[in-house]
Amino acid sequence: MKVIVDLCVVPLGVGVSVSSYIARCQKILEDAGLTINLHAYGTNIEGDFDQVFAAIKRCHEDIHAAGAPRISTTIRLGTRIDREQSMQDKIRSVEEKRSAT
Repeated sequence: MKVIVDLCVVPLGVGVSVSSYIARCQKILEDAGLTINLHAYGTNIEGDFDQVFAAIKRCHEDIHAAGAPRISTTIRLGTRIDREQSMQDKIRSVEEKRSAT
């Protein structure tokens, strides 16, 4: 089953700058072959449900191994079985409607 996820990973106990930890997670997601889109407060991920969640688990394991004693993660997800729809399809649909008004 395909899933689209909005992932926000926040390492805790590592100071105020967390970008190096987020970069590690981005590399894991890329190496997993997932479609990703980094944004200001997280990452959108598209792929097979099990592969996406296995990669998120690897992100947690890697960030802990890099020294973060705690991680707070927020996940929003959507699945659809009536038809194929990518992240880009969803964006394009909104942009088309916006330009039509």
